[in-house]
Amino acid sequence: MSGTNEITQLLQAASKDRVAEAALINALYGELQVMARGLMRRENAAHTLQPTALANEACMKLLGPDVRWENRAHFFGAAAQAMRRILVDHARARRANKRGGDWARVTFDGVDFADGEVGLDVVEVDELLSALETLDERMVRLVELRFFTGLSVEETAEVMNVSPSTVKRDWRFARAWLREQLGDAG
Repeated sequence: MSGTNEITQLLQAASKDRVAEAALINALYGELQVMARGLMRRENAAHTLQPTALANEACMKLLGPDVRWENRAHFFGAAAQAMRRILVDHARARRANKRGGDWARVTFDGVDFADGEVGLDVVEVDELLSALETLDERMVRLVELRFFTGLSVEETAEVMNVSPSTVKRDWRFARAWLREQLGDAG
């Protein structure tokens, strides 16, 4: 990832300065594309949304004259949420078109999101995260960062301002909770 201070300065200036906004897009777009490619590797092979389209849509949602960013961590937290929303909206639209005909239930047994497993139902993951949010909002943010943006343990720790060991512990809990919920669901 790009330098934290440089990105933070660009993020803060971008809402007021078109030149800074262009520099910010140049600095961050590559990272958004890497995140999008990582997410799309986890999707069903028949997925119609392309990584470039996901990165473009996320970029459009994240940048603009009325958007204010505190720092790099704030931006990447929002990027995780934006990509989650985009993927969930796309999956819901596709599900509505197909009426669920080609969806297969996939469990979290043995799944390590960061290792790029494929075929997870992003709508079901989103519904579970909404339920998890009532228990622990930090866990949801962690899953968004690890699953929806593909950040490493160290990058997630930096964005969340916690230690890598906290991220590892919370990640184990979140995955176990998700697996248990999927087991209960069928």
